[in-house]
Amino acid sequence: MNRKLNGVTSRKTSGVLFGLAAFAAWGFLPVYWKQIQAVNAFEILCHRIVWSCVFLVGIIAWQRRWHEILDIIHNTKALRRLVLSSFLIGLNWFIYIWAVNTGRVVETSLGYYINPMINVLLGFLLLGERFSRVQWIAVLFALSGVVYSLVGYGALPAFALTLAVTFALYGFSRKKIDAAPIPGLFIETLVLFIPALAYIGFRVGFGTSPFLQEATLSLWCLGSGVVTSLPLIWFAAAARRLNLSTIGILQYLAPSIAFILGVFVYKEPFTHHNLITFGFIWVGVLLYIWESGRTARRNKG
Repeated sequence: MNRKLNGVTSRKTSGVLFGLAAFAAWGFLPVYWKQIQAVNAFEILCHRIVWSCVFLVGIIAWQRRWHEILDIIHNTKALRRLVLSSFLIGLNWFIYIWAVNTGRVVETSLGYYINPMINVLLGFLLLGERFSRVQWIAVLFALSGVVYSLVGYGALPAFALTLAVTFALYGFSRKKIDAAPIPGLFIETLVLFIPALAYIGFRVGFGTSPFLQEATLSLWCLGSGVVTSLPLIWFAAAARRLNLSTIGILQYLAPSIAFILGVFVYKEPFTHHNLITFGFIWVGVLLYIWESGRTARRNKG
């Protein structure tokens, strides 16, 4: 009995560690993209796609999972959906990279604070899921923050909303696909691999890219595949070991780190209008976390 209990505890502990590693890595990702600001955002996206695909080839070969790739290729429905999800995640990555390298790290953090509320709305609108009263209140607080930004500040947080919506739609589309995270991501990057490689080759060939001309910068570009894929692998490991409510709480580590980086490291402006917008969002987040914990305790009981 003790051995079984210790096994469960050890599994949960390792799950928390994998989750912390994944979300911390995503939180610190702006630091990485800042190292290659000399490369334009679209080319960085292409490097991210190409070297992620190459890195995943090594992982899949090491784990001997080529049969899963073949199963997906032979499943026309899954393959078609992965093509759609590849464009969604590609759009999300491009907006994120562009926003970070144009001094909008704080706004990217806002997007990922909003994201769970968008997930709840998609569940309600597309899957017929019901809101609890607290979830309704949490979503209304998040919506109030967006409305205040429009009315009080005079502008929508466009990048934040686009990041939140594209990532929520990506998550929704992946939920409907029968494919494990690593093989699924490999197919997604493979779909975009040829055009991404062609674009890099075009810029290098015409001498308009610093890639292969500056050694340090080239290494940062090559490493983009590792920093893209590793957190996803860690996240998949965490998801297998933890319940969804724990994952839901851990996910706020990433935008919190990004927010701190944006305000205190990169000295991005943070006005009282920003504070009010974030204040509404943070109240919604706290309610969402509280409701997730309450639901988990109720289910255990």
